[in-house]
Amino acid sequence: MEVLVGGVKSVLLVLAPALLAVALYSPDGFSPAPMPPEYSYAAPVSAPRHEPRALAASERVGEGRLLAPEDLAYDAAGGWLYTGCADGWVRRVSVAGGEVEDWVRTGGRPLGVALAADGGLVVADAYIGLLKVSPEKAVELLTDEAEGVRFALTDGVDVAADGTVYFTDASHKYSLAEFMTDVLEARPHGRLLSFDPSTRRTTVLARDLYFANGVAVSPDQGSLIFCETVMMRCSRYHINGDKAGTVDKFIDNLPGFPDNIRYDGDGRYWIAISAERTLQWDVLSWSPFVRKLVHMVDKYVVAVPHSLKNAGAMSVTLAGEPVSMYSDPGLAVTTGWLKVGDCLYYGSLTNPYLSKINIAESPAEKAEE
Repeated sequence: MEVLVGGVKSVLLVLAPALLAVALYSPDGFSPAPMPPEYSYAAPVSAPRHEPRALAASERVGEGRLLAPEDLAYDAAGGWLYTGCADGWVRRVSVAGGEVEDWVRTGGRPLGVALAADGGLVVADAYIGLLKVSPEKAVELLTDEAEGVRFALTDGVDVAADGTVYFTDASHKYSLAEFMTDVLEARPHGRLLSFDPSTRRTTVLARDLYFANGVAVSPDQGSLIFCETVMMRCSRYHINGDKAGTVDKFIDNLPGFPDNIRYDGDGRYWIAISAERTLQWDVLSWSPFVRKLVHMVDKYVVAVPHSLKNAGAMSVTLAGEPVSMYSDPGLAVTTGWLKVGDCLYYGSLTNPYLSKINIAESPAEKAEE
């Protein structure tokens, strides 16, 4: 017993100075914060119908041609799916045949994509800003700052019927390459913004957001839904009406980290879940000190695995009520899910292709008998 106690004391004597050093040192301005009071550690919401083996039901599209496809936009007139890839290309995929075309290269990292009324494509490029690509493939910078603060991580985007572009800057402090640092710091560096193409004015609609991500305008054009990845929630911003300019709850306590969100035209939003919530993440959320320790080990010693697994998507009603869930233990970092006809298309940041699920006969879409 004395040997055991002596061993424990020796370990503590070694660890104590290291832990004290971690507590006192702030690398590169990294300063993790406690989670806000509204952050919940309660059991996450669940959907009444669930497909837990989405990979087995999936078919690969454009394999080898689509490096880490992020968000998706569908051009019904042309039959094309547009997606941004990690090599800087926006590529389009034929829904009919699956052919892949190199459409335009932005020069950065295209994330969110949304069709404009004139047939062009609005692109949230993580490194450049908000872009517009004309049908003739001319790339135009729309905006890259607001209120004198440049975007560091332009992320999600959608276009309203009147042409207004709604988008997010996930962080005004950290770039895409440093996104995990922003997540671990857990400070509200994100913003929800709008761009008016007629006046070319950029407006901050909501600030102090925790990694602001996907955006989807409601079918009645009266509001939009936006996601906050770190908070595992989506909120509603009111565009007009009595509550114009205000934000309220849409759905929170999600089963994982939300990324993009898309309306499907049939009464449901599809929220991409890039990774499941785990006990490891609950511990990290609870302790700023542990997050600081993980950051320092990751930065100065060895890469720390962040358990980004069991990804998927949750469909919810216009009121934010869960309907169905798709997930798989083998899925990681799926960032955008889009319903086209009877199929769900999705991409993963770890794969060089899109995946497609025919959901017409999926148990997750069948009403209970």
